[in-house]
Amino acid sequence: MRRTLTLILFVGFASIFVLGNGSPALAQSKKASEKAETKEGGEKDADESDVSEPSVTHGTVKIDGKDVAYTATAGKMVMKDDGGEEKAHVFYVAYSLDDADASKRPVTYCFNGGPGSSSVWLHLGMLGPRRIKLNDDAKPIRPPHELIANEFSLLDKTDLVFIDPVSTGFSRPAKGQNKNQFHGYDEDLRSIGKFIHDYTTKFGRWASPKFLLGESYGGLRAAGLSGELQNRYHMYLNGIVLVSAVVDFQTLRAAGNNDIAYTLFLPSFSATAWYHDALPEHLQSQTVEKVVEEAEQFAKGPYMQALLAGDSLPDEQRKLVTARMSELTGLSSDYIDRANLRVNMGQFGKELLRSRRRVIGRFDGRYTGIDSDHVGESAEHDPSASAVFGPFTSAMNQYLRDELEVNEDRVYEILTSKVHPWDYSEFANRFVDASATLRKAMTDNPYLRVYAACGYYDLATPSFAMEHTRDHLGLPAELRSNFEMGFYHAGHMMYVHEPSLIKLRKDLIKFYDAALGDE
Repeated sequence: MRRTLTLILFVGFASIFVLGNGSPALAQSKKASEKAETKEGGEKDADESDVSEPSVTHGTVKIDGKDVAYTATAGKMVMKDDGGEEKAHVFYVAYSLDDADASKRPVTYCFNGGPGSSSVWLHLGMLGPRRIKLNDDAKPIRPPHELIANEFSLLDKTDLVFIDPVSTGFSRPAKGQNKNQFHGYDEDLRSIGKFIHDYTTKFGRWASPKFLLGESYGGLRAAGLSGELQNRYHMYLNGIVLVSAVVDFQTLRAAGNNDIAYTLFLPSFSATAWYHDALPEHLQSQTVEKVVEEAEQFAKGPYMQALLAGDSLPDEQRKLVTARMSELTGLSSDYIDRANLRVNMGQFGKELLRSRRRVIGRFDGRYTGIDSDHVGESAEHDPSASAVFGPFTSAMNQYLRDELEVNEDRVYEILTSKVHPWDYSEFANRFVDASATLRKAMTDNPYLRVYAACGYYDLATPSFAMEHTRDHLGLPAELRSNFEMGFYHAGHMMYVHEPSLIKLRKDLIKFYDAALGDE
Protein backbone atom coordinates (compact mmCIF):
# COMPACT_ATOMS: atom_id res chain seq x y z
CA MET A 1 0.00 0.00 0.00
CA ARG A 2 2.77 2.41 0.93
CA ARG A 3 4.36 2.15 -2.53
CA THR A 4 1.14 2.57 -4.50
CA LEU A 5 -0.04 5.77 -2.85
CA THR A 6 1.66 9.03 -3.58
CA LEU A 7 0.84 10.34 -0.12
CA ILE A 8 -0.98 9.04 2.91
CA LEU A 9 -1.78 11.67 5.50
CA PHE A 10 -3.70 10.69 8.58
CA VAL A 11 -6.13 13.33 9.46
CA GLY A 12 -6.81 13.00 13.11
CA PHE A 13 -6.12 9.47 12.21
CA ALA A 14 -8.19 9.96 9.19
CA SER A 15 -5.96 9.41 6.22
CA ILE A 16 -5.57 11.69 3.25
CA PHE A 17 -4.97 9.54 0.21
CA VAL A 18 -3.63 11.78 -2.54
CA LEU A 19 -3.31 9.76 -5.73
CA GLY A 20 -2.39 12.81 -7.73
CA ASN A 21 -3.19 16.50 -7.88
CA GLY A 22 -6.56 16.11 -9.52
CA SER A 23 -5.06 14.65 -12.67
CA PRO A 24 -7.16 13.69 -15.73
CA ALA A 25 -6.15 10.07 -15.09
CA LEU A 26 -7.75 10.27 -11.66
CA ALA A 27 -10.93 11.75 -13.08
CA GLN A 28 -11.05 8.95 -15.67
CA SER A 29 -10.52 6.40 -12.90
CA LYS A 30 -13.47 7.88 -11.07
CA LYS A 31 -15.69 7.66 -14.15
CA ALA A 32 -14.66 4.06 -14.69
CA SER A 33 -15.45 3.17 -11.10
CA GLU A 34 -18.88 4.78 -11.45
CA LYS A 35 -19.67 2.45 -14.35
CA ALA A 36 -18.50 -0.59 -12.45
CA GLU A 37 -20.04 0.37 -9.11
CA THR A 38 -20.47 -2.55 -6.77
CA LYS A 39 -21.40 -2.91 -3.16
CA GLU A 40 -18.00 -3.68 -1.72
CA GLY A 41 -17.80 -6.35 0.92
CA GLY A 42 -21.55 -6.90 0.75
CA GLU A 43 -22.20 -3.45 2.24
CA LYS A 44 -25.72 -2.33 1.43
CA ASP A 45 -26.90 1.15 0.57
CA ALA A 46 -29.23 3.02 2.87
CA ASP A 47 -32.93 2.53 2.34
CA GLU A 48 -36.16 3.79 3.87
CA SER A 49 -35.89 1.41 6.84
CA ASP A 50 -32.68 3.15 7.92
CA VAL A 51 -34.41 6.41 8.70
CA SER A 52 -36.31 6.32 11.95
CA GLU A 53 -36.71 8.73 14.79
CA PRO A 54 -33.29 9.69 16.18
CA SER A 55 -32.21 8.36 19.53
CA VAL A 56 -32.47 11.05 22.20
CA THR A 57 -30.70 10.59 25.51
CA HIS A 58 -29.74 12.87 28.37
CA GLY A 59 -26.65 13.28 30.48
CA THR A 60 -24.64 15.49 32.79
CA VAL A 61 -20.94 16.26 32.73
CA LYS A 62 -18.87 18.44 35.04
CA ILE A 63 -16.96 21.09 33.06
CA ASP A 64 -14.85 23.77 34.69
CA GLY A 65 -16.24 22.70 38.05
CA LYS A 66 -19.90 23.08 37.03
CA ASP A 67 -22.50 20.44 36.18
CA VAL A 68 -23.61 20.77 32.57
CA ALA A 69 -26.88 19.03 31.65
CA TYR A 70 -27.24 18.16 27.98
CA THR A 71 -29.36 16.32 25.44
CA ALA A 72 -27.70 13.99 22.94
CA THR A 73 -29.41 13.32 19.61
CA ALA A 74 -28.03 10.56 17.39
CA GLY A 75 -29.65 9.86 14.05
CA LYS A 76 -29.59 10.18 10.28
CA MET A 77 -30.43 13.21 8.21
CA VAL A 78 -32.08 12.39 4.88
CA MET A 79 -30.39 14.53 2.27
CA LYS A 80 -32.48 15.33 -0.80
CA ASP A 81 -31.77 17.26 -3.96
CA ASP A 82 -33.90 20.20 -5.08
CA GLY A 83 -36.26 17.79 -6.82
CA GLY A 84 -36.93 15.89 -3.60
CA GLU A 85 -34.95 12.78 -4.55
CA GLU A 86 -33.17 11.11 -1.65
CA LYS A 87 -29.41 11.23 -2.12
CA ALA A 88 -27.93 10.04 1.18
CA HIS A 89 -28.57 9.29 4.82
CA VAL A 90 -25.98 11.14 6.90
CA PHE A 91 -25.34 10.02 10.46
CA TYR A 92 -24.68 12.62 13.12
CA VAL A 93 -24.48 12.99 16.89
CA ALA A 94 -25.53 16.34 18.31
CA TYR A 95 -25.21 17.67 21.85
CA SER A 96 -27.24 20.63 23.04
CA LEU A 97 -27.28 22.37 26.39
CA ASP A 98 -30.49 21.90 28.35
CA ASP A 99 -32.55 24.95 29.34
CA ALA A 100 -30.76 27.18 26.81
CA ASP A 101 -32.14 29.35 24.03
CA ALA A 102 -31.04 27.39 20.96
CA SER A 103 -31.61 30.36 18.67
CA LYS A 104 -28.90 32.34 20.47
CA ARG A 105 -26.54 29.62 21.58
CA PRO A 106 -23.46 28.94 19.40
CA VAL A 107 -23.41 25.72 17.40
CA THR A 108 -20.23 24.07 16.12
CA TYR A 109 -20.21 21.59 13.23
CA CYS A 110 -17.36 19.13 13.71
CA PHE A 111 -15.68 16.64 11.39
CA ASN A 112 -12.42 14.81 10.94
CA GLY A 113 -10.81 14.24 7.61
CA GLY A 114 -9.24 11.47 5.64
CA PRO A 115 -10.89 11.60 3.25
CA GLY A 116 -12.60 8.54 4.67
CA SER A 117 -12.76 9.25 8.38
CA SER A 118 -15.70 9.40 10.72
CA SER A 119 -15.78 12.09 13.40
CA VAL A 120 -14.85 9.67 16.20
CA TRP A 121 -11.46 11.26 16.92
CA LEU A 122 -12.75 14.73 17.76
CA HIS A 123 -15.87 13.23 19.34
CA LEU A 124 -14.22 10.92 21.88
CA GLY A 125 -10.81 12.56 22.02
CA MET A 126 -11.43 16.27 22.39
CA LEU A 127 -14.92 17.70 22.30
CA GLY A 128 -17.71 15.37 23.43
CA PRO A 129 -18.91 14.88 27.02
CA ARG A 130 -17.10 11.55 27.18
CA ARG A 131 -13.50 10.85 26.19
CA ILE A 132 -11.07 7.97 26.08
CA LYS A 133 -8.51 7.78 28.84
CA LEU A 134 -5.05 7.63 27.27
CA ASN A 135 -1.49 7.88 28.55
CA ASP A 136 0.25 11.24 28.49
CA ASP A 137 3.65 9.60 28.05
CA ALA A 138 3.07 8.41 24.46
CA LYS A 139 2.69 4.77 25.51
CA PRO A 140 -0.11 2.47 24.31
CA ILE A 141 -2.85 1.64 26.82
CA ARG A 142 -3.69 -1.86 27.89
CA PRO A 143 -6.98 -3.02 26.32
CA PRO A 144 -9.85 -2.72 26.83
CA HIS A 145 -10.46 1.02 26.64
CA GLU A 146 -11.85 3.21 29.42
CA LEU A 147 -14.35 6.00 28.77
CA ILE A 148 -14.31 8.84 31.28
CA ALA A 149 -16.15 12.13 31.71
CA ASN A 150 -14.60 14.87 29.58
CA GLU A 151 -14.20 17.84 31.90
CA PHE A 152 -12.46 19.67 29.04
CA SER A 153 -15.35 19.48 26.57
CA LEU A 154 -16.53 22.69 24.88
CA LEU A 155 -20.17 21.81 25.53
CA ASP A 156 -20.48 24.55 28.13
CA LYS A 157 -19.55 27.09 25.45
CA THR A 158 -21.21 25.73 22.30
CA ASP A 159 -23.58 23.06 21.11
CA LEU A 160 -21.76 20.38 19.12
CA VAL A 161 -22.78 18.50 15.96
CA PHE A 162 -20.49 15.65 14.85
CA ILE A 163 -20.88 14.80 11.16
CA ASP A 164 -19.88 11.54 9.47
CA PRO A 165 -19.46 12.16 5.72
CA VAL A 166 -21.11 9.71 3.33
CA SER A 167 -19.53 6.22 3.49
CA THR A 168 -18.01 6.88 6.94
CA GLY A 169 -19.54 6.06 10.31
CA PHE A 170 -23.12 4.93 9.64
CA SER A 171 -23.61 7.36 6.72
CA ARG A 172 -24.47 5.78 3.37
CA PRO A 173 -25.77 6.79 -0.08
CA ALA A 174 -29.52 6.42 -0.49
CA LYS A 175 -30.73 3.29 -2.25
CA GLY A 176 -29.79 3.34 -5.93
CA GLN A 177 -27.45 6.33 -5.57
CA ASN A 178 -23.87 6.09 -6.75
CA LYS A 179 -21.48 6.69 -3.87
CA ASN A 180 -18.92 8.52 -6.00
CA GLN A 181 -21.14 11.59 -6.24
CA PHE A 182 -20.01 12.29 -2.65
CA HIS A 183 -16.34 11.32 -2.97
CA GLY A 184 -14.34 14.27 -4.18
CA TYR A 185 -13.25 17.73 -3.09
CA ASP A 186 -16.20 19.59 -4.63
CA GLU A 187 -18.65 16.72 -4.06
CA ASP A 188 -17.73 16.58 -0.37
CA LEU A 189 -18.19 20.32 0.10
CA ARG A 190 -21.62 20.18 -1.53
CA SER A 191 -22.82 17.24 0.58
CA ILE A 192 -21.46 18.49 3.92
CA GLY A 193 -22.66 22.01 3.11
CA LYS A 194 -26.13 20.63 2.35
CA PHE A 195 -26.15 18.73 5.65
CA ILE A 196 -25.20 21.87 7.59
CA HIS A 197 -27.90 23.85 5.80
CA ASP A 198 -30.53 21.19 6.43
CA TYR A 199 -29.59 20.69 10.07
CA THR A 200 -29.54 24.44 10.68
CA THR A 201 -33.01 24.72 9.16
CA LYS A 202 -34.58 21.65 10.78
CA PHE A 203 -33.40 22.49 14.28
CA GLY A 204 -33.91 26.26 14.12
CA ARG A 205 -30.27 27.34 14.27
CA TRP A 206 -30.21 30.11 11.68
CA ALA A 207 -30.04 32.76 14.41
CA SER A 208 -27.26 30.92 16.25
CA PRO A 209 -23.60 31.92 15.95
CA LYS A 210 -22.02 29.23 13.78
CA PHE A 211 -18.60 27.63 13.86
CA LEU A 212 -16.80 24.90 11.94
CA LEU A 213 -14.19 22.68 13.58
CA GLY A 214 -12.18 20.39 11.32
CA GLU A 215 -9.14 18.22 11.85
CA SER A 216 -6.45 17.51 9.23
CA TYR A 217 -8.22 17.10 5.85
CA GLY A 218 -11.16 18.43 7.83
CA GLY A 219 -9.25 21.72 7.80
CA LEU A 220 -9.22 21.74 4.00
CA ARG A 221 -12.94 20.89 4.16
CA ALA A 222 -13.62 23.72 6.64
CA ALA A 223 -11.77 26.23 4.48
CA GLY A 224 -13.72 25.08 1.43
CA LEU A 225 -17.00 25.16 3.34
CA SER A 226 -16.40 28.77 4.32
CA GLY A 227 -16.97 29.54 0.65
CA GLU A 228 -19.62 26.88 -0.05
CA LEU A 229 -21.84 27.99 2.85
CA GLN A 230 -21.35 31.68 2.14
CA ASN A 231 -21.86 31.47 -1.61
CA ARG A 232 -24.54 28.78 -1.89
CA TYR A 233 -26.63 29.48 1.21
CA HIS A 234 -25.48 32.97 2.26
CA MET A 235 -24.65 31.41 5.64
CA TYR A 236 -21.95 33.49 7.30
CA LEU A 237 -19.76 31.95 9.97
CA ASN A 238 -18.40 33.38 13.21
CA GLY A 239 -15.38 31.13 13.47
CA ILE A 240 -13.37 28.24 12.09
CA VAL A 241 -11.13 26.01 14.20
CA LEU A 242 -8.40 24.12 12.35
CA VAL A 243 -6.91 21.24 14.36
CA SER A 244 -3.64 19.88 12.93
CA ALA A 245 -4.99 20.91 9.58
CA VAL A 246 -3.89 21.26 6.00
CA VAL A 247 -5.31 24.00 3.78
CA ASP A 248 -2.69 24.01 1.01
CA PHE A 249 -1.17 20.70 -0.13
CA GLN A 250 1.89 22.42 -1.52
CA THR A 251 3.03 22.87 2.09
CA LEU A 252 3.03 19.10 2.66
CA ARG A 253 3.91 17.32 -0.55
CA ALA A 254 7.55 17.43 -1.53
CA ALA A 255 6.97 16.35 -5.13
CA GLY A 256 9.09 17.20 -8.12
CA ASN A 257 10.68 20.60 -7.62
CA ASN A 258 8.39 21.62 -4.76
CA ASP A 259 11.18 22.17 -2.24
CA ILE A 260 9.07 24.36 0.06
CA ALA A 261 7.66 21.28 1.80
CA TYR A 262 11.15 20.15 2.91
CA THR A 263 11.71 23.46 4.68
CA LEU A 264 8.30 23.41 6.35
CA PHE A 265 8.82 19.94 7.84
CA LEU A 266 12.25 20.72 9.26
CA PRO A 267 11.14 22.47 12.52
CA SER A 268 8.95 19.46 13.37
CA PHE A 269 11.93 17.20 12.76
CA SER A 270 13.89 19.35 15.22
CA ALA A 271 11.15 19.20 17.85
CA THR A 272 10.89 15.42 17.54
CA ALA A 273 14.64 14.93 17.72
CA TRP A 274 14.68 17.15 20.82
CA TYR A 275 11.95 15.04 22.42
CA HIS A 276 14.03 11.89 21.90
CA ASP A 277 17.22 13.50 23.25
CA ALA A 278 18.88 13.19 19.85
CA LEU A 279 20.25 16.73 19.47
CA PRO A 280 23.64 18.15 20.51
CA GLU A 281 23.81 19.30 24.14
CA HIS A 282 23.73 23.03 23.33
CA LEU A 283 20.30 22.51 21.70
CA GLN A 284 19.09 19.73 23.96
CA SER A 285 19.44 22.02 26.98
CA GLN A 286 17.01 24.54 25.45
CA THR A 287 13.22 24.42 25.45
CA VAL A 288 11.44 22.86 22.49
CA GLU A 289 10.01 26.28 21.68
CA LYS A 290 13.53 27.73 21.37
CA VAL A 291 14.72 24.80 19.27
CA VAL A 292 11.77 25.17 16.91
CA GLU A 293 12.42 28.92 16.63
CA GLU A 294 16.04 28.28 15.62
CA ALA A 295 14.93 25.64 13.13
CA GLU A 296 12.40 27.99 11.56
CA GLN A 297 15.00 30.72 11.12
CA PHE A 298 17.36 28.25 9.47
CA ALA A 299 14.59 26.75 7.32
CA LYS A 300 13.42 30.03 5.83
CA GLY A 301 16.96 31.38 5.49
CA PRO A 302 20.05 29.32 4.66
CA TYR A 303 18.16 26.07 4.04
CA MET A 304 15.62 27.55 1.63
CA GLN A 305 18.38 29.47 -0.17
CA ALA A 306 20.38 26.27 -0.57
CA LEU A 307 17.42 24.39 -2.04
CA LEU A 308 16.67 27.30 -4.36
CA ALA A 309 20.27 27.21 -5.60
CA GLY A 310 19.92 23.56 -6.55
CA ASP A 311 22.94 22.18 -8.39
CA SER A 312 24.58 25.64 -8.42
CA LEU A 313 25.06 25.57 -4.62
CA PRO A 314 28.80 26.04 -3.89
CA ASP A 315 30.45 23.12 -2.09
CA GLU A 316 31.52 25.21 0.89
CA GLN A 317 28.00 26.54 1.43
CA ARG A 318 26.60 23.04 1.02
CA LYS A 319 28.87 21.78 3.81
CA LEU A 320 27.75 24.59 6.12
CA VAL A 321 24.07 23.93 5.44
CA THR A 322 24.51 20.18 5.86
CA ALA A 323 26.29 20.61 9.19
CA ARG A 324 23.64 22.98 10.57
CA MET A 325 20.83 20.75 9.34
CA SER A 326 22.51 17.81 11.08
CA GLU A 327 22.62 19.78 14.34
CA LEU A 328 18.94 20.65 14.12
CA THR A 329 17.59 17.24 13.10
CA GLY A 330 19.79 14.66 14.84
CA LEU A 331 20.61 13.05 11.48
CA SER A 332 24.21 12.62 10.40
CA SER A 333 25.79 15.05 7.95
CA ASP A 334 26.63 12.12 5.70
CA TYR A 335 22.98 10.96 5.60
CA ILE A 336 21.76 14.48 4.78
CA ASP A 337 24.42 14.93 2.10
CA ARG A 338 23.50 11.59 0.48
CA ALA A 339 19.83 12.64 0.56
CA ASN A 340 20.86 15.77 -1.39
CA LEU A 341 19.66 17.94 1.55
CA ARG A 342 16.11 16.67 1.03
CA VAL A 343 14.87 14.33 3.77
CA ASN A 344 11.20 13.41 3.75
CA MET A 345 9.17 12.35 6.75
CA GLY A 346 9.35 8.64 5.97
CA GLN A 347 13.13 8.76 5.83
CA PHE A 348 13.38 10.82 9.01
CA GLY A 349 11.06 8.48 10.90
CA LYS A 350 13.19 5.48 10.02
CA GLU A 351 16.60 7.10 10.41
CA LEU A 352 16.42 9.21 13.59
CA LEU A 353 16.44 6.31 16.08
CA ARG A 354 17.92 3.64 13.80
CA SER A 355 20.82 3.07 16.20
CA ARG A 356 18.28 2.37 18.94
CA ARG A 357 16.37 0.02 16.61
CA ARG A 358 13.21 2.10 16.84
CA VAL A 359 11.01 4.00 14.39
CA ILE A 360 8.96 7.08 15.27
CA GLY A 361 5.31 7.89 14.72
CA ARG A 362 4.15 10.03 11.86
CA PHE A 363 1.10 11.49 13.51
CA ASP A 364 2.87 11.93 16.79
CA GLY A 365 6.65 11.81 16.79
CA ARG A 366 6.72 11.09 20.54
CA TYR A 367 5.63 7.49 19.89
CA THR A 368 8.17 4.82 18.97
CA GLY A 369 7.80 1.32 17.57
CA ILE A 370 9.73 -1.66 16.25
CA ASP A 371 10.07 -2.72 12.61
CA SER A 372 11.06 -6.16 11.37
CA ASP A 373 14.35 -4.73 10.09
CA HIS A 374 16.43 -1.62 10.59
CA VAL A 375 17.94 -1.16 7.15
CA GLY A 376 14.99 0.18 5.15
CA GLU A 377 14.24 3.73 4.08
CA SER A 378 10.77 4.04 5.64
CA ALA A 379 8.88 2.55 8.57
CA GLU A 380 6.56 -0.43 8.14
CA HIS A 381 3.93 1.05 10.44
CA ASP A 382 3.06 4.13 12.43
CA PRO A 383 3.32 3.40 16.17
CA SER A 384 1.25 6.49 17.00
CA ALA A 385 -1.61 5.14 14.89
CA SER A 386 -1.28 1.67 16.39
CA ALA A 387 -1.62 3.16 19.87
CA VAL A 388 -5.04 4.75 19.28
CA PHE A 389 -6.94 2.78 16.65
CA GLY A 390 -8.03 -0.01 18.95
CA PRO A 391 -9.15 2.18 21.89
CA PHE A 392 -11.11 4.64 19.73
CA THR A 393 -12.81 1.91 17.73
CA SER A 394 -13.96 -0.16 20.68
CA ALA A 395 -14.98 2.90 22.67
CA MET A 396 -17.09 4.33 19.84
CA ASN A 397 -18.90 1.08 19.21
CA GLN A 398 -19.75 0.65 22.86
CA TYR A 399 -20.67 4.29 23.42
CA LEU A 400 -23.01 4.49 20.44
CA ARG A 401 -24.98 1.42 21.37
CA ASP A 402 -24.89 1.46 25.18
CA GLU A 403 -25.06 5.16 26.05
CA LEU A 404 -26.48 6.85 22.96
CA GLU A 405 -28.83 3.89 22.36
CA VAL A 406 -28.23 3.75 18.61
CA ASN A 407 -29.75 0.64 17.05
CA GLU A 408 -27.70 -0.05 13.92
CA ASP A 409 -26.52 -3.32 12.38
CA ARG A 410 -23.94 -1.88 10.01
CA VAL A 411 -20.26 -1.55 10.74
CA TYR A 412 -19.42 1.88 12.07
CA GLU A 413 -16.71 2.86 9.59
CA ILE A 414 -14.04 4.52 11.72
CA LEU A 415 -11.74 4.99 8.74
CA THR A 416 -12.51 3.54 5.33
CA SER A 417 -10.86 3.32 1.92
CA LYS A 418 -14.30 3.03 0.27
CA VAL A 419 -14.29 6.73 -0.54
CA HIS A 420 -11.38 6.26 -2.92
CA PRO A 421 -10.44 7.23 -5.52
CA TRP A 422 -11.16 10.74 -4.25
CA ASP A 423 -11.77 13.22 -7.05
CA TYR A 424 -9.45 16.24 -7.12
CA SER A 425 -10.04 16.99 -10.79
CA GLU A 426 -10.72 20.66 -10.08
CA PHE A 427 -7.04 20.92 -9.23
CA ALA A 428 -5.64 19.26 -12.35
CA ASN A 429 -1.95 20.11 -12.75
CA ARG A 430 -1.76 21.98 -9.44
CA PHE A 431 -1.81 21.32 -5.71
CA VAL A 432 -5.07 21.05 -3.82
CA ASP A 433 -5.49 24.42 -2.12
CA ALA A 434 -8.42 26.08 -0.32
CA SER A 435 -6.49 29.11 0.94
CA ALA A 436 -7.98 31.48 -1.66
CA THR A 437 -11.48 30.38 -0.63
CA LEU A 438 -10.67 31.02 3.03
CA ARG A 439 -9.17 34.42 2.27
CA LYS A 440 -12.26 35.49 0.35
CA ALA A 441 -14.57 34.29 3.11
CA MET A 442 -12.57 36.30 5.65
CA THR A 443 -12.54 39.45 3.53
CA ASP A 444 -16.24 39.18 2.62
CA ASN A 445 -17.07 38.61 6.29
CA PRO A 446 -14.54 40.61 8.35
CA TYR A 447 -15.97 39.15 11.57
CA LEU A 448 -14.93 35.62 10.63
CA ARG A 449 -12.09 34.46 12.88
CA VAL A 450 -9.83 31.44 12.45
CA TYR A 451 -7.88 29.50 15.06
CA ALA A 452 -5.26 26.92 14.08
CA ALA A 453 -4.08 24.44 16.72
CA CYS A 454 -0.76 22.73 15.93
CA GLY A 455 1.29 20.06 17.67
CA TYR A 456 5.06 20.39 17.90
CA TYR A 457 5.51 16.68 17.20
CA ASP A 458 3.05 16.40 14.33
CA LEU A 459 4.92 14.90 11.38
CA ALA A 460 1.82 14.65 9.17
CA THR A 461 0.69 18.29 9.11
CA PRO A 462 3.60 20.25 10.61
CA SER A 463 3.00 23.52 12.40
CA PHE A 464 5.37 25.53 10.17
CA ALA A 465 3.25 24.53 7.17
CA MET A 466 0.19 26.14 8.77
CA GLU A 467 2.24 29.23 9.61
CA HIS A 468 3.23 29.44 5.94
CA THR A 469 -0.42 29.15 4.90
CA ARG A 470 -1.45 31.88 7.34
CA ASP A 471 1.31 34.21 6.19
CA HIS A 472 0.45 33.71 2.50
CA LEU A 473 -3.31 34.20 2.63
CA GLY A 474 -2.97 37.75 1.39
CA LEU A 475 -5.14 39.23 4.13
CA PRO A 476 -5.15 43.00 4.55
CA ALA A 477 -3.32 44.28 7.62
CA GLU A 478 -6.53 44.97 9.55
CA LEU A 479 -7.68 41.34 9.25
CA ARG A 480 -4.45 39.49 9.97
CA SER A 481 -5.22 39.34 13.69
CA ASN A 482 -8.37 37.37 12.80
CA PHE A 483 -6.15 34.35 12.16
CA GLU A 484 -4.65 33.03 15.41
CA MET A 485 -2.45 30.03 16.12
CA GLY A 486 -1.66 27.93 19.18
CA PHE A 487 1.08 25.34 19.71
CA TYR A 488 0.95 22.21 21.86
CA HIS A 489 3.39 19.67 23.30
CA ALA A 490 1.97 16.69 21.42
CA GLY A 491 1.33 15.56 17.86
CA HIS A 492 -1.45 15.45 15.28
CA MET A 493 -4.03 14.56 17.93
CA MET A 494 -2.65 16.88 20.56
CA TYR A 495 -5.74 16.22 22.70
CA VAL A 496 -4.55 12.68 23.55
CA HIS A 497 -2.02 14.48 25.79
CA GLU A 498 -4.04 15.81 28.72
CA PRO A 499 -1.85 18.88 29.46
CA SER A 500 -2.28 19.89 25.81
CA LEU A 501 -6.03 19.23 26.00
CA ILE A 502 -6.27 21.52 29.03
CA LYS A 503 -4.39 24.29 27.22
CA LEU A 504 -6.41 23.74 24.04
CA ARG A 505 -9.70 24.22 25.89
CA LYS A 506 -8.48 27.45 27.50
CA ASP A 507 -7.27 28.78 24.15
CA LEU A 508 -10.52 27.89 22.40
CA ILE A 509 -12.67 29.50 25.10
CA LYS A 510 -10.75 32.74 24.49
CA PHE A 511 -11.15 32.28 20.74
CA TYR A 512 -14.91 31.73 20.99
CA ASP A 513 -15.26 34.76 23.25
CA ALA A 514 -13.43 36.90 20.70
CA ALA A 515 -15.45 35.52 17.78
CA LEU A 516 -18.68 36.19 19.66
CA GLY A 517 -17.61 39.67 20.70
CA ASP A 518 -17.66 38.70 24.38
CA GLU A 519 -14.12 39.66 25.30
